[in-house]
Amino acid sequence: QVQLVESGGGLVQAGGSLRLSCAASGRTPSGRTFSSAAMGWFRQAPGKEREFVAAIRWSAGSAYYTDYTDDVKGRFTISRDNVKNTVYLQMNSLKPEDTAVYYCAAGLYSASTYDYRYWGQGTQVTVSS
Repeated sequence: QVQLVESGGGLVQAGGSLRLSCAASGRTPSGRTFSSAAMGWFRQAPGKEREFVAAIRWSAGSAYYTDYTDDVKGRFTISRDNVKNTVYLQMNSLKPEDTAVYYCAAGLYSASTYDYRYWGQGTQVTVSS
């Protein structure tokens, strides 16, 4: 069973930075590990649907494919450390509208919540104006 645990959320002023971490453990029923899965970050603000933020998957050699929603391009960076089984979301130039619960997920490389089978419990990010 794959388990994902997020950390790093908190309260920050607009323009500030936070780095979220997501530690993965376990294997899928088919025996796949963290390094073979695509990882995504999603967020959900009060009264809104969960939305895609960023995703990353392994490519040939040491390269990775990454994807971002337009709202965070140039401000957020997703990365992963397969030795530590951890995926990160570096968030810079934060805005009040970035306030949400942030979730990491493991599954297929996609912007859709339906393509991610495993989810963490979420970590709260609050950006004050």
